[in-house]
Amino acid sequence: MADTTARDTAIERGHTHLALGELDEAETAYRESVAHDPEFFDGWQALGMTLLKLEKVKEAIGCGIKATTLEPDDLLAWTGLSQMYVRDGQIAEAEHAKGNARILSMGGKVTKLGQKKADH
Repeated sequence: MADTTARDTAIERGHTHLALGELDEAETAYRESVAHDPEFFDGWQALGMTLLKLEKVKEAIGCGIKATTLEPDDLLAWTGLSQMYVRDGQIAEAEHAKGNARILSMGGKVTKLGQKKADH
């Protein structure tokens, strides 16, 4: 069972460190937040973007994938994942993630597997 109090305290600490430019400390706090609650979308999203800033791109991608799996209809999660793939040189994957973000920006939906839902 998730410890939401500890999770929320950790993510707030991460946000504070991030705002101060303390990326290593932010990473540690965000890792703590998802350790307390492995299904915590906000923690995975924040951790992934922080790892991207730290040039830990492969690990950031893993967090981005986790975030889009937890919240497949989150526009910012797909946009972030696209940025991660671009940084890693995975252009086809980046274009796919960007396409999902575009679908969401126009009011569409994305399936759990990150694929467009067919309009039939």
